[in-house]
Amino acid sequence: MPGIVIIRREGNIQEMVNMMPTIKDVAKLANVSPSTVSRVIANNPRISNKTKEIVNDAMEKLGYHPNFTARSLASKSTQTIGLVMPSSGEKVLQNPFFPEVIRGISTKSHENRYGLYMTTGNTEDEILEGVYELVQGRRIDGLILLYSQVNDRMMSYLLDKGFPFTVIGKPFQNENQITYVDNDNVKAAFEATSYLTELGHERIAFVGGGMELVVTIDRLEGYRKAMESASIAVREDYIGHHEFLREGGREAIEKLINLDAPPTGLVVTDDVMAFGIVNTLEQMGLKVPQDTSLVSFNNVIFSELATPSLTSVDINIFRLGYEAAQCLFEKINQAELPPRRITIPHQLVVRDSCRRV
Repeated sequence: MPGIVIIRREGNIQEMVNMMPTIKDVAKLANVSPSTVSRVIANNPRISNKTKEIVNDAMEKLGYHPNFTARSLASKSTQTIGLVMPSSGEKVLQNPFFPEVIRGISTKSHENRYGLYMTTGNTEDEILEGVYELVQGRRIDGLILLYSQVNDRMMSYLLDKGFPFTVIGKPFQNENQITYVDNDNVKAAFEATSYLTELGHERIAFVGGGMELVVTIDRLEGYRKAMESASIAVREDYIGHHEFLREGGREAIEKLINLDAPPTGLVVTDDVMAFGIVNTLEQMGLKVPQDTSLVSFNNVIFSELATPSLTSVDINIFRLGYEAAQCLFEKINQAELPPRRITIPHQLVVRDSCRRV
């Protein structure tokens, strides 16, 4: 039987015959062709889920494990996709958004039996150089960009090369040529700001990331539209741009709290920045929401556990990653597919960080 090591002893001679299962053995047990087994292993989208289940069950019964190295050589596929971070891994991984979005990508990649290769750099040039090496050396089959920024040289390069890639975030340019996954960030920020105006707040500040990031541009637009809708004038000194880190939140609130009329409400575009704001206010002898109400974004796992628990926009981070990977594998398998736009739903989760004025 396949998978059994048979030992024969004839006098002083010990002969080992290793009969490992093959694709043909799997095909015979599953009652399909060997080529169908190969397509199942490659997770070909044209194979039905029922056939995949039958073939996978046969592989498990036989103890068959695909030789991915050999298959990669034969198909000229690396069985690996690349992830492009916005900055150095040390900084990026301080924000729980990225581990969660990578978990979504990793889950889909595991389903497709693909590995992940992460590239980071301390500067944009370093990140670009890393991507050039991956693409020109054909060390990966496709790329997922975990951010979108204004005048992105990387997207232009990948489009020019015709290399498969998807983006988490709306592209600033060439939107109709690029497959991307994003939330409706204008609408989400409009709803977050409107929640504060409905509670009676008029002095509402916006704390976002850098204006080179498309997500900041969109959320700032949503904030402005909500203020206009509530007939509240926007104070430009209420708008700040900082890193998506606790230090960024600390810098933001230190400036805002020293204004002639400090804001009573804050729209903060990242939970980690919000934690920095809450901690800094406490050190100043102020409290959320008694002195300042706060709505943030991402709804990471410890938003609910914070004191006070944060009212936050849940943007379905895991699903952003999962769908981006799904789109990339479709592009890898069918290069002729037209670009797609996937909008992931969001939800405002109301907790304890806001109060009515």
